[in-house]
Amino acid sequence: MRTKAGLWIDHRKAIVVAVTEKGEEIREIISNEVEKQLRRSGDSPLKGTYESLQIPADDSRQRNFTGQLNIYYDAVIASIRDAEAIVIFGPGEAKDELKKRLEKNNLGGRVVGIETVDKMTDHQIAAKIRQHFVQSR
Repeated sequence: MRTKAGLWIDHRKAIVVAVTEKGEEIREIISNEVEKQLRRSGDSPLKGTYESLQIPADDSRQRNFTGQLNIYYDAVIASIRDAEAIVIFGPGEAKDELKKRLEKNNLGGRVVGIETVDKMTDHQIAAKIRQHFVQSR
């Protein structure tokens, strides 16, 4: 069975639509651990010589953020791995980061389109994906 997939993605969630001859399936994948804004913990303002011990180093917070994103992107990739054609869209950097991750997994050749769009409902996403694959026939 030939499957085509499209998805809307940002750093918080992905809406994946798989289209086959039998119809379509919509799935939502949530990024549980990723925060949009990395925040420092502790009282503010911190005083004393122990501030560096109370606030995680920026590079360790960035490594944690990147690690969580990689887990999230791997879950998204697992849901679209069998698709012969993939279209990706969304508002920010996540769509390009996902494309690079797909290329790293030797799936980059299946990406047939990337587009910047703002927030959409699940129905709008499904309609846009259907329209994209109907026009590309």
